[in-house]
Amino acid sequence: MSATPFTTLDRAHAPRAAAPDGSDVRVLLGVGGGGLAEFELAAGEVSTAVTHRTVEEIWYVLRGRGAMWRRQGAREEIVELRTGVCLTVPLGAHFQFRALGDEPLTVLGATMPPWPGESEGEAIVVTGPWTPTVPRRLPTP
Repeated sequence: MSATPFTTLDRAHAPRAAAPDGSDVRVLLGVGGGGLAEFELAAGEVSTAVTHRTVEEIWYVLRGRGAMWRRQGAREEIVELRTGVCLTVPLGAHFQFRALGDEPLTVLGATMPPWPGESEGEAIVVTGPWTPTVPRRLPTP
């Protein structure tokens, strides 16, 4: 039986990347079943609305405030994002988020299974309720 070796990472040394929705990402650690990352959207910015092809996520707001739109079939809602709020983005849900106020919105996100990389076409652009203000970082369908 093979096991994933344990690892340790100081957040200050975490690699940075651009998320397909336009937010900035600190890639933290992962194991076979999932990965962890910190997402940040600058004050006043609006992400690109997307859906994921194979992953689902759990988000926990670390700081800042904002709003998250989610649509799953006929169910659609906008929820307030503030420190301490935890929410899910199930497989196939459409979502978009925005940072409100004068500080960035910072979220800890767990992705299951681990993010496969953009070469796999994981994030698909969808139409959300708000006009994105950050550059889209994935090909238009």
